Amino acid sequence: MFRLSRTGLGAALAVALAAAPTVRASEPDKLLPKETDTVIAINFRQIIDSDIIKKYALEQINQALQGNDSKKFLSELGLDPLKDVDRVVVSGSGKDQTDMKFLIIIHGKFDPEKLYKAASVQTKRDGDHFSLVTDGEDKMFKFQPDTGNPVYGTVVDEGTVILANDKKSISTALAAATSDKKPSISRDLATLLARMDDKASLWMASVVKGKLDGVNIPNSPGVSPNLKAQLPKLDFVTAVIRVTTDVNLDISLGMADSEAAAAMGQEVDELLQTLRGIIPFVTAQNPQMKPLADVVKTIKSNVKEKSVVVSAKLTGTAIGQMVKPAGD
Repeated sequence: MFRLSRTGLGAALAVALAAAPTVRASEPDKLLPKETDTVIAINFRQIIDSDIIKKYALEQINQALQGNDSKKFLSELGLDPLKDVDRVVVSGSGKDQTDMKFLIIIHGKFDPEKLYKAASVQTKRDGDHFSLVTDGEDKMFKFQPDTGNPVYGTVVDEGTVILANDKKSISTALAAATSDKKPSISRDLATLLARMDDKASLWMASVVKGKLDGVNIPNSPGVSPNLKAQLPKLDFVTAVIRVTTDVNLDISLGMADSEAAAAMGQEVDELLQTLRGIIPFVTAQNPQMKPLADVVKTIKSNVKEKSVVVSAKLTGTAIGQMVKPAGD
């Protein structure tokens, strides 16, 4: 296996916006850390090929990639994000912000030699921020921003690049890549992932049981004090976005029991009612956002056994009106 350092965090994060299905969602990515409690999968190929993106965004994306700096840098990488990246899986874990860890797994077609060469060049251009580091026998690229924690990255093979905010996470993922074992994620998370639709444009699954007990919700209009009492009873959250001619969103809040689900359902309904009252003021101040009023009308919530399900739809027509208002 060819393990090489990852170049240019900016390019890496830009690439991380791309994704397309290569692995069924019911089969967790083998590189997922065992402590993972949240997974986000982005299906870029499906998104890029959707009518909405082709009509309203593809031209702008291509123009950005053809800019002098971007074009030169991507050429050095030997990478065309719109063609070479297939799927991105983001894993997260941690009890709070001080304990948060992430691993970004980018699947596609990569040229390890070019990535390594570009990384070497970048370390010479900007040694204060970019460097090649090792963890045992593992080589990786390190980006140190002016403020905040560093980000590490490397090439697993010609089909996978990984990024993480922890050096050990990179080494662990590299070891997993050469193993025949399945990821040892929790049973609760595995159950959630099995429910996800791999054909969706984007999906997210997060196990939050026991992590919201001490969450402090500031007082604000429309937010019921009772919401704080319901959060500790929230076990999981899933979200699925489908981008076609329209954008459809489905969110599921899994509660501890049916009684908690009913109570949370009431809280959600009250929040939606508040939102419906606010939107007219927002659109009055910004007429370009007027289509949002139609979106709010599509939001529905209902309680199904131990879950609260919320759905919404943003039509292609509404998107067009926001992107290109009448008269422009």
